[in-house]
Amino acid sequence: MHVDDLVEPKTADIAYETDEPVRYETDGAVAYVIMNRPRFHNAQNSQMTYALDAAFRRATDDDAIRAIVLKGEGKHFSAGHDIGTPGRDIAASWDRVHLVPDHVNKPAAEFLYTREHEVYIGMCRRWRDIPKPTIAAVQGACIAGGLMLAWVCDIIVATDDAFFQDPVGRMGIPGVEYFAHGFELPPRIAKEFILLGDRMPAERAYQFGMVNRLSTRAALDADVKAIADELATRSRLGNWLTKQALNHVEDLRGKRAATDAHFHMHHFAHAQNDMIAANSLGGLDARSMAAANKRAAGDD
Repeated sequence: MHVDDLVEPKTADIAYETDEPVRYETDGAVAYVIMNRPRFHNAQNSQMTYALDAAFRRATDDDAIRAIVLKGEGKHFSAGHDIGTPGRDIAASWDRVHLVPDHVNKPAAEFLYTREHEVYIGMCRRWRDIPKPTIAAVQGACIAGGLMLAWVCDIIVATDDAFFQDPVGRMGIPGVEYFAHGFELPPRIAKEFILLGDRMPAERAYQFGMVNRLSTRAALDADVKAIADELATRSRLGNWLTKQALNHVEDLRGKRAATDAHFHMHHFAHAQNDMIAANSLGGLDARSMAAANKRAAGDD
C-alpha cells in the first residue's frame, strides 16, 4: 500500500452524551469498572472502549487492587458495539494501545480490519490476560459486543433476568470478533446460538457453564462483592498463575488460532456486505437490529 493509496478520513458529527463513559471506583482491594452509557444500554463506542482499557490498566497498575469487577450501569449490561447512537465514533482517531496503524485514512475493507485489530480482538486479548481475577456482573441484555466483555472475564455472575445473544448472523456475519463461542458453549449449541441468534436465558447459559453463578437484580452487587472480596484475600501470584494455566489450556485447545481464523472470516463478511449491501453491516443499523431482536423475542 503506497501513501497515495490512502484516503481522506471520513467526517462524522459525533455527539457524546457523557464525558465519563466508564466510571472507576474502589472498595477495599476491589476495583469496579462501570460502563456508564445507560441511556444507550452501554453500547460500546471507541470513547468507552479506550476508557475501559485505561480503567483496566489503572487497576492492573495499582498494587492495592487484588480483584476487578466489570459492571454496566442501568437496565442492561451491554447492548453491544455502538452502531447507531449520536456518539458512534468509528471515524475518530485515538491514541492506540497496540502496534497497529491509525485506521481512519485506510481505504475500503482495510478501514474496519485495522480498527478492529485494535479495539476488538486486540483489546479483548489484553483484558483476558489481566494478571488479576476479573468478574463480570451481568444484568439484562448481554448482546454481541457485550458477550466479548463478559467472556474475557474469569467469572460471570448473571441475574435471573439476564440474557445472552449474538444476532449478527442477520448481517451475514458469523459471530462477533472475539470468537469464543465454541469455547464458552458446546459446538452444536454454539451453532444454534449464532445461526438462529436467539436470546439465551441466563439459566440456560448457567447449565452450559458459560455463567458461573445466578443471582437477582436485588442481590447481584452483594453476590459479586462476596466473590471479589474472597479473591482479594488469595495470593496475588497464585491468582495470576491460575489464570495463566487455564488460559494456556484454552490456547492449547486452539482458542487463539480459532479466533484468528474467525477474525478473517468476519472481515470477509464485512467486505462482502460492502459490495452487495448498503454498508458493511448488510444494510442494517441499530434501529433495524433492535426491532428484529424484539420481534424474535416477542417483545414488539
